Amino acid sequence: MKVATPENTLEFAKKFSHYKDFYTQSNGLIFSKLGLGTFNKEPYKEENYVFHYIAGVKEAVKNGINLIDTASNYRYGQSEKEIGVALEELYEEDSVKREDLIICSKGGFIQLDYPFPENPYTWIDENIVSKKLATKDEIELDQHCMTPDYLEWSCRRSLENLGVESLDIYYLHNPEMQVLKLGEKNFYKQIEKIFKRFEKLADEGLFKYYGVAVWNGFMSEINENIEIEKLVECAKKVGGENHRFKYIQTPFNMGKTTAYTTPTQKVNGEKCTILQAAYRLGLGVIGSSSLLQMNLFKKSFTAETGVILDNSMTLKSDIQLALQFVRSTPGIVSGLFGSKVPVNIKQNCEISKVKAVPKSKYDLLYRL
Repeated sequence: MKVATPENTLEFAKKFSHYKDFYTQSNGLIFSKLGLGTFNKEPYKEENYVFHYIAGVKEAVKNGINLIDTASNYRYGQSEKEIGVALEELYEEDSVKREDLIICSKGGFIQLDYPFPENPYTWIDENIVSKKLATKDEIELDQHCMTPDYLEWSCRRSLENLGVESLDIYYLHNPEMQVLKLGEKNFYKQIEKIFKRFEKLADEGLFKYYGVAVWNGFMSEINENIEIEKLVECAKKVGGENHRFKYIQTPFNMGKTTAYTTPTQKVNGEKCTILQAAYRLGLGVIGSSSLLQMNLFKKSFTAETGVILDNSMTLKSDIQLALQFVRSTPGIVSGLFGSKVPVNIKQNCEISKVKAVPKSKYDLLYRL
């Protein structure tokens, strides 16, 4: 079972010992405070398949990023396949070992294929329903499925696409899509079944840890809210105290700060934020959409924001400041950003030249 190890991730970080506050520890592993994401909007657009992430993944790793995040449905499997090509080239160059890297994927959305099937409904019938991975009723809006059999099939397919033996973290992807359909009681019963299968797959070596990745699932105001404490209860029920449910992933950026500011969760009856709940329950938090898909930059940040995030004036762009914001957030293990352009990735890693903002100063941002 080849996965990231404490020893190798530490040695990887030591190569960048001149970086400032760029690495942190979680479950014994050393994570870079920035992670590379491979999501791109509107997968049916042909331009999504002209570019590739191969050069971007290689540039990220060579600039100190060891967290790579993807999902089975990102660009209908192409993102996973391109990460696999990049990893193979990095190994051949002797730039990195598999054990240096924390590789994550997700399952839940229908993957389809690229080139696109002529009829997606026929593809679903042939690849999912007829193979008894799920019934038609278990597929929500023709795009989301979270039966244990489907998720196992999806995970094995992701491993094949990526060309790895095992993942470090495997996420259940956007389960909030089925909260309303299933109802609260049945929803957590389904989570329990999924986590039971995930514990089995972890025993078999398909991944080391598992988690839940959401968009609005931990902060929704439309009756889709998922209680993190109940997720942990499900994990303990099927996996005991040594369960492998160790991470959650949720959006966090300068325009979407709910995880830090708003008490949407409860632990032991006490209201708390997502980050507080995760800390109390022993879960690591990965922040997604650190740049809000570039929607943060419709107007320039204020001078006051820039001074708080970097009074040395080393950082030259609002993108760097936005990443500095996420990287400095107490309780965030790592913040994901998406980029396929090597020069942009190198520029983003320039935040390693400055220290993270201390909490007392960071909190001033919420008063501006």
